[in-house]
Amino acid sequence: MSQRQQSDASDARPRPEPPRNPEPPTGAGAGTPAGIPQLAGVPLLGSLFDMKSDSLGTYLRAMHTHGDVVRITAGPPGLRAEMHCVFSAEGAHQVLGSEAANFRKDNHFYQEIRDSFGNGLLTSQDDDYLRQRRLVQPLFTKRRVDGYAGAVVTETEATLASWEQAPDGVVELSHEMMRLALRAVARILFGTDVEATIDVVDRCFPVITEYTMRRGYSPANLPRDWPTPGNRRAAAAVNELYGVCDRIVAERRSTGAPQGEDLLSLLAAATNEEDGELDATELRDQMLIFLLAGHESTATSMAFALHLLATHPEIQSRARDEIGLVLGDRTPEAADFDRLPYLMRVLKEAMRLYPAAPVTGRRAVAASEIGGHTIPAGADIMLVPWATHRHPRYWPDPERFDPDRFTPEAEATRPRYAYFPFGGGPRACIGQHFSMLEAVIALAMVLRAYEFEAVDTDLAVAAGISLRVAGTARCRIRPVGS
Repeated sequence: MSQRQQSDASDARPRPEPPRNPEPPTGAGAGTPAGIPQLAGVPLLGSLFDMKSDSLGTYLRAMHTHGDVVRITAGPPGLRAEMHCVFSAEGAHQVLGSEAANFRKDNHFYQEIRDSFGNGLLTSQDDDYLRQRRLVQPLFTKRRVDGYAGAVVTETEATLASWEQAPDGVVELSHEMMRLALRAVARILFGTDVEATIDVVDRCFPVITEYTMRRGYSPANLPRDWPTPGNRRAAAAVNELYGVCDRIVAERRSTGAPQGEDLLSLLAAATNEEDGELDATELRDQMLIFLLAGHESTATSMAFALHLLATHPEIQSRARDEIGLVLGDRTPEAADFDRLPYLMRVLKEAMRLYPAAPVTGRRAVAASEIGGHTIPAGADIMLVPWATHRHPRYWPDPERFDPDRFTPEAEATRPRYAYFPFGGGPRACIGQHFSMLEAVIALAMVLRAYEFEAVDTDLAVAAGISLRVAGTARCRIRPVGS
């Protein structure tokens, strides 16, 4: 599942036609009884091969060919996945915002995430979700999150020091940013236990996420407890990861009071009269979800921001000039977040072109009308930021990298859900301020220290639980001023 993106702003390839609302199609691409146009596929298997080889490109083709609401089927009869894709900002607003109660996280993919990472804020619903949110929300206020900036600085300094020994002055951005973000979120979550946990997390997470993604995209799976090699390998990783989390939770709980300002200690102490406190299993589930969502998405955003800057030296230079004027030689702090508006625009534009969550799903409870089409009850809904962020109704010349799309004046001209890298509505990501703060601080530090020149200029990407580079994203780095 890859989509090659040429990031050069001068790319002169033909652009797809804007989305349209065609007359009801006929033949292989005929619409459903509800009038929803269907993307043409092959007999019996529909768009199975297209989705497997290039899912993101298939979503784009569906949008450009048929408009804002498109039905895609994939797989043989009896095992067929049927997706109702919604590409417009207005449709995303309905699903995530105004009609959010009608679109639930009841689909197959979210169940696989629950089975692997527990029932934390990302996957819980109804009373469980509301209770967890009330208990956790005080730990993600702006004031509290700003206090995590020191951990980001510490881990970024360690990353910069390691780059002094980079072979031939070349670093692989996706690996380096994943390691930085993982260590930062683990330090914030575990505090002094970070070194005891980081190796386990680093070793086990890729195994579990790959296993979860594979099962999530498959219409039929063998039971998890069958002793297949894949099940046994994933179970071993889950058991090891759960074990270290349970041990640390038990140690925190045994003291009866917070051991520090790390997030786990604060979670263990979180309580109110209405909701009580999180039990040991709930604490572990929140830890796992924070690890999953808290490092992969931020790492993706930082890696692609650096890649885009490495292929656009004039924008890189402009961002570095701003950083120099604001920071000089001092260590960045949380208050600098609002003092670096151009760097923020760079980051937002990188997240538009490369959203960490390129696809997100829901299941309709009751029939609903979106974009003039009836979505039936029980339908699987796919929102696709990868496509909506390239919708020419909202984004002229959508493949061009242009941070000035995110000036306040430009943002005011677009619908709210033309851009939704953190979701939206009542289930918007609770950690979005932390993710942005971490990325801005880390990018400011690495751009102040190094100049970046792309070695890999044409990146292939893949859609999994989060967006990833399918290959390498190498850059040659040179100390600034050398």
